[in-house]
Amino acid sequence: MMRRGEEREDVTTLIAMTNTTDHNYGSMDTGMSQVSSGDRNVFSDGITRIDFVLVWEENLAVLKNGASEKDKSSHATQDSHRKWRKDFLSRLQAAGIDQEMREVLQAKKKISYVLLSAPWSVLCYYAEEISLRVPLQMVTTPNYNWSERMLEKTKIPNLMSQDVPNLPPDYYTCQFRTNKLERFLGSENKKTFFKTTQRHQVLYEILARTPYGALKRGEVGIERLLSENAFSAAYPLHEGPFEMPDGEAVDSQSLSMRQILHQYWARWARWKNYQPLDHIREYYGEKIALYFAWLGFYTGWLLPAAVVGTLVFLFGILLMVTDTPAREICESRDEFVMCPLCNICSYWNLSSICTTFKAGLLFDNGGTVFFSIFMALWAVTFLEYWKRTSAVLAHRWDCSEFQETEERPRPEFTATAPMTLRNPVTGAEEPHFPKRRRFNRTLTGGIVILIMVSVVLMFVVAIIIYRVILSIIIYKSHNAFLIFSAGRIASLTGSVLNLLVILMLSRVYIYLAHVLTRWEMHRTQTKYEDMFILKVFIFQFVNFYSSPVYIAFFKGRFVGYPGNYYKLLGIRNEDCGAGGCLIELAQELLVIMVGKQVINNIQEFIVPKLKSWWQKRKIHPMVRAEDGEVKEGGQMQDATPWETDYELLLCEGLFDEYLEMVLQFGFITIFVAACPLAPLFALINNWVEVRLDAQKFVCQYRRPVVERAQDIGIWLDILQVITYVAVISNAFLIAFTSDFLPRLYYRYHNDGNLRGYVNFTLGTSPSNFNTNNMQCRYRGYRDRKGHFRPEYFHLLACRLAFVIVFEHVVFFIGRLIDIMVPDIPEDVEIKIKREHYMAKEALAENQALGKVVVLDEKENLSTELRRRPKPQTSTASPPRESDSPPPLLNPIQEDPDRPLL
Repeated sequence: MMRRGEEREDVTTLIAMTNTTDHNYGSMDTGMSQVSSGDRNVFSDGITRIDFVLVWEENLAVLKNGASEKDKSSHATQDSHRKWRKDFLSRLQAAGIDQEMREVLQAKKKISYVLLSAPWSVLCYYAEEISLRVPLQMVTTPNYNWSERMLEKTKIPNLMSQDVPNLPPDYYTCQFRTNKLERFLGSENKKTFFKTTQRHQVLYEILARTPYGALKRGEVGIERLLSENAFSAAYPLHEGPFEMPDGEAVDSQSLSMRQILHQYWARWARWKNYQPLDHIREYYGEKIALYFAWLGFYTGWLLPAAVVGTLVFLFGILLMVTDTPAREICESRDEFVMCPLCNICSYWNLSSICTTFKAGLLFDNGGTVFFSIFMALWAVTFLEYWKRTSAVLAHRWDCSEFQETEERPRPEFTATAPMTLRNPVTGAEEPHFPKRRRFNRTLTGGIVILIMVSVVLMFVVAIIIYRVILSIIIYKSHNAFLIFSAGRIASLTGSVLNLLVILMLSRVYIYLAHVLTRWEMHRTQTKYEDMFILKVFIFQFVNFYSSPVYIAFFKGRFVGYPGNYYKLLGIRNEDCGAGGCLIELAQELLVIMVGKQVINNIQEFIVPKLKSWWQKRKIHPMVRAEDGEVKEGGQMQDATPWETDYELLLCEGLFDEYLEMVLQFGFITIFVAACPLAPLFALINNWVEVRLDAQKFVCQYRRPVVERAQDIGIWLDILQVITYVAVISNAFLIAFTSDFLPRLYYRYHNDGNLRGYVNFTLGTSPSNFNTNNMQCRYRGYRDRKGHFRPEYFHLLACRLAFVIVFEHVVFFIGRLIDIMVPDIPEDVEIKIKREHYMAKEALAENQALGKVVVLDEKENLSTELRRRPKPQTSTASPPRESDSPPPLLNPIQEDPDRPLL
């Protein structure tokens, strides 16, 4: 039965905690254990650990007498924010959260820091509430990745390996239960039982669900307060500075986790080493660690693709010297007089494009067919092996069942859902949003997507018209050099303009997608992110790939022939350049893909530094002393950890990082037949990307709240869709845009050579094309009357047959790979079953069943065959090891009527 949420009182707290904390919660003492003397992330008592920090700034100038109307308005806003903060902090205190206030006064503003800490009782309650997993037994089997195993088997030295100190141990785990506390590993030590990241999760859950005003107006949670600027920031603290101590050599075992990550991960010198994924997961959580695991896995798999693509490119260089049609064009001189490319253009000789035609062979040769098949199978195999790697990591990091059973509703959804619904499984009242209303809102969002896609297509048409008009303007300039390069100039400037339009529209649409997805009211964070990602990717797919798709499959297809050219809006349809469409496609891909990568890397390197400088200047403004000397005001010599972290930048999530990589994956698979060097550029970019992202997280970002994740989410589905699209796209590219099939057809009908191929591909203009009755040549399989020759239809049949055979063969082989490579390795399945068994035993109500026999890990998980021991000759039954009495078994009465077998 659904109940309306409006019936609840606005003052109702969303945290099911009493005002007085239970000091015996969890059957352990509540006094906080003494932390290490070097830890500065503590309250003023030197004992209570800081789990979270809230910050706000107040402008002191508005409090002065005689303030302007604008300042009075600002003063009223501050009063409202002050009331919200007071209510919010009082409810946190009622929920059992310890607080300590710190203030920093400056010339024009006051910065207030509220330090928060969760006592043991709160941690135990919410650990069970949000299904935190805690250790049962340590796993002693070592962890290897695929390349380590391969290099070890082949006896090749592993130059990528590195010894990272303080490797986080791996455990069998299960969900926390307070009444089973003594059965968990390390339960006797309260200060280390919950990890630092788990304490952060508990605090954030409380902060996100605590109201500060009326629930009807959605005045709930820290995120809303941050958006209203009532608080300036909310963040957990980093574990000390990332810099290494100066002076004497320091024992690597004594380094903090942040220093280890900086020393062994974020430095440029570590570009060739494995990433310390377990350390990343320990410090930043599973979601961020999975991103870097995927990025490293993807970068490693790009290496063979880059090598093969470079070899295909070198094969194209060899063809530049030996290709017969290229020699025919370069030696033709005045033999082939070509028709004008536009209405005001002049006739030109085919020999003038000798260099351009040879350059096109770098991208259009027989090797590209092999490379297209290779990349299609590469993409399928890459995704299958990533699924295996993801399954291994999800189990190792205790997330293999996160989405199905453990994921909680979003705090914002819990606070603002208009109804509640009784869960048929648990019987508990849960927040609910009607599916019909969500469907209507999702449908509205889809209409907005269609409108934005239409805007993108309008810009594509505008850029096409721009190229045509620019070519006409250049031809009218009567400059010989410009006229010769008119098509190239128009194409290149159009590509750059298209890139700028793409980047501009991306920012606008991402903002719209955020608004629409919040409006749709999705229950879990995973569903919320999946719907947001899907909206943005549909738009970005059209935004980034519309221009390459036009060049690859539409440009030059609807031109007509001399004397009967087709027109759009009174302008003659755009034709491919003198060198063909494939070289223009390669140019477009390089400009968009490489240009976007360069711009993004510059932004990621420079923009965070500029933002950090500006953030520090805002917090510590420059003031002029009485002697005229300019210095920083309000900054202490030895800043506290919460002040230091406040100067850092807010981590805005992984969406932009994933989107950049997935779009890159599309470029190197969907259009790889036109640019075999694309994987090489992607590999170089990703080597830089890994270290740039690592430096941002370690050195420039505040520590983000840990988020759990089972895999990379909907991005995997998007990658699979891109793989299917890539197979079809490359089949059509080779069949209809490349010269591979026409060359093969001509070679088959001309005794295996290509002499005369150029003349075969050119048509002759009709006699009435001009007043001088001068005949010229143009690209097309037409006769003198403009009708298609029989060879055109033969080639069309060959092209369609090639598309069908190509995609069927590739999809069939891909399906075989999918069947042969299981998504979850066998040893991981065994570990999952063992963990389920141990969790069942640990949480069993019967104490006798709860005794877990802990065997040696290698013996327990060994799959070696053993000889069965011989049975005892004695008829006496072996002694029972169970504490429970044997069941009472009644003897079975023999049936005298039953025949003996």
